Amino acid sequence: MASGFALKKMFRLSVSERTLAVMGQFAENHIIGVSCGIMDQFASAMGREDMAMLLDTDTLDCEFVPVGDKQIVVVNSGVKHSLAGSEYNKRRRECERAAGELGVSRLCTLGVGELESKSGLITDRTVLKRARHAVFENNRTRLASEALKNSDYITFGRLMNESHISLRDDYEVSCEELDLLAETAWGIDGVYGARMTGGGFGGCTVNLMEGDAVNKFERVISDAFGARYGRRPEMYFVRAGQGVREQKMIP
Repeated sequence: MASGFALKKMFRLSVSERTLAVMGQFAENHIIGVSCGIMDQFASAMGREDMAMLLDTDTLDCEFVPVGDKQIVVVNSGVKHSLAGSEYNKRRRECERAAGELGVSRLCTLGVGELESKSGLITDRTVLKRARHAVFENNRTRLASEALKNSDYITFGRLMNESHISLRDDYEVSCEELDLLAETAWGIDGVYGARMTGGGFGGCTVNLMEGDAVNKFERVISDAFGARYGRRPEMYFVRAGQGVREQKMIP
């Protein structure tokens, strides 16, 4: 997105940020070889300060919801992941197979009840688990948006936790380091929720908490991770920011 935006500015191209996101996804899919979605590119191009984004990746319609005054902490497990040629593309194929056996073009068209009523059409248990994650996660995302609109951080956090469990058990893209980070965070007072984020098989967790819980969170997570793995995880204290933009450099 940074490169695309820079080229747009340099050559005065009439290209919207939305189109840049689509082009970025195309590059990852067809040049790098990762069958990724468009979430990262869209957030990088279209993000707004202090806002969460509810994105329909089927239509590319989006709406923005205030995050509020809560603290977001990203914790790096230190486990490197390679998405191209990994299990990531396999998950995509499994979801496509599930959609075909259910007689739909895309799993996002199914509601939770509809999936449960048709689950017998899927012959492979693993493929059913992948479909279950996709459909239930879609529903969780909508519920999470409503929770944020109502400043209901307890419900939002519970949905984050359920998301991690689904990513761990149904989609099977977590790892023991991410599970330790998330499960430890669930037991810390003032932490609303924690889940792995990104493509999986390593990377980071994202955690939502009250500002006065940060010190305890940092201590408890570092101690638990250090006791298991002999090192302290990196932590980033972040906030939702504006998408790609031009910024003047100060000499």
